[in-house]
Amino acid sequence: MPTSRPPQRPPRLALSALDALAGAVLLVDAERRVVGATSALESQLVAPVREGTPLTELLSLQGGAERLDALLTTGRETTARLRAGGTIRVRATALGKDGWALTVRQDTSPPALEGAEVFHGLWTQDAELRRVFRIVEKVARTESSVLVRGESGTGKEHIAHALHELSPRGKGPFRAINCAALPPNLLESELFGHVRGAFTGAVRDSPGHFRLAHGGSLFLDEVAELPLDLQAKMLRVLETRTVIPVGGRAPVPVDVRIIAATHRALRREVEAGRFRADLMYRLRVVPIFLPNLRERRGDILPLALRFLDELHQRGTRRVERIAPGARKLLESHGWPGNVRELRNVMEYAYVIGEGPVLREVDLPPEFSEAKALTHLPVATTGATLDEEQVRAALTRAGGNRSEAARLLGVSRVTLWRRLRTLGEAAR
Repeated sequence: MPTSRPPQRPPRLALSALDALAGAVLLVDAERRVVGATSALESQLVAPVREGTPLTELLSLQGGAERLDALLTTGRETTARLRAGGTIRVRATALGKDGWALTVRQDTSPPALEGAEVFHGLWTQDAELRRVFRIVEKVARTESSVLVRGESGTGKEHIAHALHELSPRGKGPFRAINCAALPPNLLESELFGHVRGAFTGAVRDSPGHFRLAHGGSLFLDEVAELPLDLQAKMLRVLETRTVIPVGGRAPVPVDVRIIAATHRALRREVEAGRFRADLMYRLRVVPIFLPNLRERRGDILPLALRFLDELHQRGTRRVERIAPGARKLLESHGWPGNVRELRNVMEYAYVIGEGPVLREVDLPPEFSEAKALTHLPVATTGATLDEEQVRAALTRAGGNRSEAARLLGVSRVTLWRRLRTLGEAAR
């Protein structure tokens, strides 16, 4: 009868060194079983570590075996959960063919992160965005058309994916198209398809996004950019649930749920004559409004730390904290590009800076301009404002003229007059 082989021990040097280590260190053999631990680690676990315990019974990593492989092979620090409870940071050092030494430390993430919610790729602590998540969960169970309103970078496509995945259509296809990214003639073909010979270059039939999304969901991003003639055809598709390909004659049945998104107010577009009211009512059955990052100030620093942690998984620099001056600049920035802009700013700072602290000088140039702006003398007339001051103020205020005027120390009317002067000079 075969007997179980005792766990393979690491080299004698590693075992003797274990007693001298002051930190929380775990020794694991080549078969990923525990062979030793420092007293500091055992006190952290509030129990002795039993020799021969599989590592997977001690630690839990999001991503399972794949994430564990990455931890052991790359040597980069990552977040893990103890099976006994609690979150830690762990880094693996290879001991040749004999196993690994895992250095463990407490997770130093801000306490505020503990109450956060992750919803289909969107992370927040903000009550308003959490309320949006609950609306999405309710609406997803229906077949109603949804219009998602929000500035660029607020996560409109994440919401569209959530609506699809949580719906009865979740196992069906999800197709997305940006209505602002294509010229009208090509957009029509991409949406409704075309038949062979319909135009120069149409060498074969193409089904189009409506037919490709049959049985699933179609996400129309920047739907306010649809040309008026295509709006009429779109309305007919929604009413008849059929599409006629470009160059074709026979209608083709389609079963698709429409999820549209825009950063513009469709009612204003209707009033301006740029959007059909009947199509707006078809698309805007359930409107969902996403708050911008300026309205979620409490999310800025925790999100910044999350992005820095993601960058650390792919790079070598470990940013452990953000300096007070940099924190102040991040919190006061206007964030016109919202979460997408914040992610890009963190990547810039991660690449440019050095060491464990992210400092003011690591941030992109526009943050230096914003800081300089706060030290300028208060302007009393529009004529004292130069173009650089105005541009920096508008950047920091995220395009909000009232906020920019406050930063400059002038009235909104004074700023408006100066903008008009600068505009005339530019001509």
